[in-house]
Formats: sequence, structure tokens, C-alpha cells
Amino acid sequence: MHRFPFFSLISKYDTAIWVRVVGTILTSLAGFMMRPYLVFYLYDKLNGSIFLSMLIVGLQPLCGIFVNLYAGSLSDRYGRKPMMLAALIIQAFAIGGYIFASHVWEFALISVINGIGNAMFGPAANAQISDVVPQEKRAEVFALLHTALNMGSAFGPLLGLLLFTWNPTVIFLTCSIALFAYAGLVIWKVPETMPVKSPEEKASTKKSPKIRWLDHKPLLWITLMAMPVSLLYAQTESTFPLHLQQQFENYKTVFATIITFNGCVVIALQLWIAKRTEHVSAYLIVAASYLLFTIVALGYGFVPFIAILLLVEFLFTIGEMLYGPHIQKVISVIAPVEHRGWYFSVFGMNWQLSRTIGPMLGGLLFSHYGGKVMFAVLSVIILIVGIAQTRYIRNINRKQEEPVIEAALQI
Repeated sequence: MHRFPFFSLISKYDTAIWVRVVGTILTSLAGFMMRPYLVFYLYDKLNGSIFLSMLIVGLQPLCGIFVNLYAGSLSDRYGRKPMMLAALIIQAFAIGGYIFASHVWEFALISVINGIGNAMFGPAANAQISDVVPQEKRAEVFALLHTALNMGSAFGPLLGLLLFTWNPTVIFLTCSIALFAYAGLVIWKVPETMPVKSPEEKASTKKSPKIRWLDHKPLLWITLMAMPVSLLYAQTESTFPLHLQQQFENYKTVFATIITFNGCVVIALQLWIAKRTEHVSAYLIVAASYLLFTIVALGYGFVPFIAILLLVEFLFTIGEMLYGPHIQKVISVIAPVEHRGWYFSVFGMNWQLSRTIGPMLGGLLFSHYGGKVMFAVLSVIILIVGIAQTRYIRNINRKQEEPVIEAALQI
């Protein structure tokens, strides 16, 4: 008799993983109450300026780019827990600051501070998973966290819609409280998971030269070719709501419905899909994901009916359920043990870069040519880069398998 996947996972992983799950549910619920309506909030506060709204949205990840260069290395040196804790507290204060902001420079400053906190958290948290979870189970754990994230997206947008029409500041307060609660869980229940170093290793770490980027070309290429996918995500958080505003009269309800539908599908299928694809080659999963994202970009731009738009969103959801856990597993596999935090930090820069330039570039295309042209251009980019990414990861897999085959032949 087979148990439901979620309950079978409970006994598999330690406290640190389950704190991540609970904390992710808390913060994603609050975050998805806020995130879909932040663009509308800024758009109203900044007198209907698309460019200023996109600029403010882009400042958070722009700041994160520079922090990312150091956050992963700091987590490798000082530990995962201190970085996670500092990141959550910084974000909690920053998002609470939206309640009191009224001028452009105030929104800009808050976005910068929030970007610092957001960039600090991811590398340390993902390195923690690599510390405590065996390689063959990492895709499953990343899938579990993706499910937790989407529990917030399933219920947050509709709750946020109600609060947004009543009093938007309540959303920011709720999000800030959730981040403080998550920080409390980290203090209470999360141990330090960084591998213990010998005195000799500690001494060599302090004296070690700077990391040479060109020695890590696979990481750099995979990160660069992941950007079109994160550009699509960046548009869904920035220009897509404004595109819906031009297509639908009840655009806020349509947007909330789409995000809620996405979250519900992830909750229902993510763990099942992760289990079924656990042993499938990463390059095949990546190829399927990029193809789905290409179709989705076209659908976002050209579909005028809510029923078909939900079908497009279903394809997007399948794509992200395949892509997210497996691309992170690829990074965890190619990362040297002593540089895990740094690897996830560098890979996370594709999100930061896309969310910095994406809203501004998308905003310019949207302002001059409309949403259809903008999403059509993005779909072509995703398709071309997806082919290149697939071939590159396939070549990496072959190189990793060659020593194993040679060793087997020698036995």
C-alpha cells in the first residue's frame, strides 16, 4: 500500500528542511498577497508612470546582483544560519517600510534594502539543502519547497485582492510579520549545516586566493542561458498585469485567478511530477521546459479569453514544475563542496539580472509596441536559448558519465 508522497517525506528529512517548508508557506502566502498588486500600487502612487513603476520594481533585483557576488561566499565562510537570519530580518523591516512611503526616493530606498535581504537568503538556504540532502533526493526536496511556495500563491492573491481594495497597507504589515515569524523559526529550530572544516581547512580558506570565474565556465553558461526563463517570470510580475489591464475589464480578478490556479496545480502535481521525473536526464527535462515556456510567452501575448488563458497557465505550471527542481539539481551536482553557497549565489544572479532589466526593457517594448510584440520577441529568445541550454547540459552529463564508464570497464 502506497502512502501519499507528502507523508512519506516527513520521516525522510531533518528539521532544517521542514522549517524551510513551513517558513516558505508563511512568507509566500504573505508575499503573494503583496506581489501581484505592488505594480498597481506603485502605478497609482506614481501618478500612472509605467517607467517609474518598472524602475522601482527593478531596483530590488539590481541591488541583489551586487549582494549576490558576496552572499554565497559569506555563507561558505560564516555559515548558512547567520545569513538566512540576517536576510529575513532585513526583508521584514524593508517591506514594513512600504506602509510609510509616499515619495519616489522612499520607494526606491525600500526596494534597495529589500533587494539586499532577498539576495542574501537564497544562496545560503539552497546550499543548506546540498549540505543535508543526498544528491539523488535533491530534486525531490526542491520540488517540495516549490510546492510550499505555491501554497501561498494558491490562496494569497485572492486574499490580497480583498485587502488591496480595502487597505493596501495591511498587506505590507502582514508580509513583514510573516518574515519575522520565519526568522523566529530559524533561531529556534534550524541548526548550522555547513560541513565542519578542520583547522587546516579553515586556515587555507582564509588564505585562499579569489575565485577565478573562468575556472567555472559550466556554471556561468548555465546561468546565462537560464535568463530567458527568468525574463518571462519578470514580465509576469511587472508588464503582464498591465497587459491584462488592456485586455480585460476585470483585470485584477483575472490576474488573481491565474496566479491562484497556478498555485493549486503545483500543490496537486509538483511532488508527483518530481517523483516521476527523478531519474530522467536533466537535459530532456530542460528541453521540455523551454518548449513549454515558448508556448506560454505566445499565449500571454495573444490569448484574449480567460478559459484559454488558464490552459496557457497550466502549460506554464507544468514547465516550472519540471524546470525549477531539475535546474537547481544540476547546479548542486556541478558545485564543488567548498563552493556550494557561491554556486547557488552566482546561479541566482540570473533571476536578479532578469528582474532588473526585464521590467525596464519590457516596459519600453510594452510602451512603444504593446504586449503582443513584447511577448512574441520573448518567445523567440526562449526557444533559441532553450536549444543551446539543452545541448550544453547534455554535454555536461556525458562528460560526467565518461569516468564512471571507464572505471566500470577496468573492473
